[in-house]
Formats: sequence, C-alpha cells, structure tokens
Amino acid sequence: MYLDNPNIKLPEDPETIVWKYLDLSKFLDLLLSKKLFMSRSDKFEDQYEGTFSEPTFEEIRKLSIDNPDFLNYYKTHREKVAISSWHINEYESFAMWQIFTQNSEGLAIQSTIGRLQKALQPEEHFQQYIGEVNYIDYKKEYIPFDDLFFPFLYKRKSFQYEREVRIISDVTQNNLKLNDGLKINVDVNLLIEKIYIHPKSENWYKNLVIQLVAKLGFDISIEKSDLESDILI
Repeated sequence: MYLDNPNIKLPEDPETIVWKYLDLSKFLDLLLSKKLFMSRSDKFEDQYEGTFSEPTFEEIRKLSIDNPDFLNYYKTHREKVAISSWHINEYESFAMWQIFTQNSEGLAIQSTIGRLQKALQPEEHFQQYIGEVNYIDYKKEYIPFDDLFFPFLYKRKSFQYEREVRIISDVTQNNLKLNDGLKINVDVNLLIEKIYIHPKSENWYKNLVIQLVAKLGFDISIEKSDLESDILI
C-alpha cells in the first residue's frame, strides 16, 4: 500500500499527469495479473542507480573507515529496492515513445499522482512510496543520506528529459530476495485513466487493444496518439 514520507518530494497537485510507455506484452501482463512490475534498482541501464554523488560518497567513505559495514550496506541495499518509473508531462512525449517502445505495437498509460496513490491500496505485503526524481551534477552536488530512499531519488542531469516520478518499494524487512524485480497488487481501473495507442500503429492494432481490454473486463478509454492527428493543410 502507499505510504506518505515527508522526506520525499512529490508534486503538490494530485491531478499532476503521469505516463508509462510500454509494449503490448507488458501491458497485457498488467491486465491479466492485476499486478504492477517493479524493476530491481540495480537492474536499470543506468549503473548509477541507487548510488551517490562524489561529494556524498567521500563523506560516507570517511564514516566507513571505522565501520566498513556502513558502506557495504548501501552497496547491497540496491538489491532490495524495486522501482516503477513514470513520466511527468501534461502531454504525450515523442521522445518517450521513441525510447520506451520498441516498435509501433506499443502504448502509453496515462494516470495521475492521485490515481497512483489510490491504485496501490490493494497491496498488503509490501509498502510503496512515491517520489519525484531530482537531477543533479554528480561531481559537484550533494545527495543527503539521512533517508534510505534518497539515493534512488537522484539521477544525473543527463537524464533530466525523463522528468521521472517513481513508485518505490524496499523489501529489506520482508526478508525477500529479488531477482529481476517485484510484482505488486494494484487496482488497474484506478491506475489507468486512459490508454494511448502508438502514433505509428495501424487501425487493426488499436481495434485489437480495444477488444482485449473489453474481454478482460476493463472499462478504460482508449485513444490513438495525438501525435498522429491529421494536419490542417
């Protein structure tokens, strides 16, 4: 279930729009299982995930001289944290379509911060937090470490285009070993406000998605991407 953490920054307006771009197989897995997949933090392509900036690392290294377990804990903690990434944007993003969908058979889930919070309530075994990612210069800027989630809420400035908000779970207390990640129970009807079909997809693909969603018992609005609307000339 979702829990509030006063240390974690989040957009104040619960109606803030967020997006998740994914391929059809991952989308169907979400509908069929009614579970949201969260990737283990050290499985992301960015090797800096869950690590610290240079100024912070120097401070932690000094603290670890007399207590080596202090640094080792942060290294292994990455294996216990799972993340689901979402993109903050009022509109669709052409760049996100390009990066996160492999072909024209992709789609985008539109939701809001408030919907994410409510959709997480069915999960009873794991706790979730939601936070907005901060983008900093890892050579110069400091990442605080007075909250265990902070290393997972900072990224390098080169990723600023992602405008990311994250659902985060820490399974340390559950005594669970994560492989690729974690699946958590969600209310799909609350999670998804609208579905957008890839801008380069054919009409048959949109019809297929509409049929699949209906047959699985979901009443969700489905639209073709606004990026493919007709020109006015």
